[in-house]
Amino acid sequence: MASSSNWTWEQNKLFENSLVTYNDDPDRFQKIAKIVGKSVEEVKVHYQNLVHDVNAIEAGKIPLPNYKTGEAKGQQNKKK
Repeated sequence: MASSSNWTWEQNKLFENSLVTYNDDPDRFQKIAKIVGKSVEEVKVHYQNLVHDVNAIEAGKIPLPNYKTGEAKGQQNKKK
């Protein structure tokens, strides 16, 4: 399930790390939005999409991605 806005790899990593940092913070979506440069609504939609995807993976509806070395870092198209 894709978010309604485009997220760079860097923004997504900041998002994921910020979820851990601000896990129990009542203003976490506002803080994360500021960090990643997105609106609060975009962050909430991205979070809901993440929850949906994790639930689908845990239910066995979607297989885990089979990343090769470097792909998880967005480097699948880079050549040495």
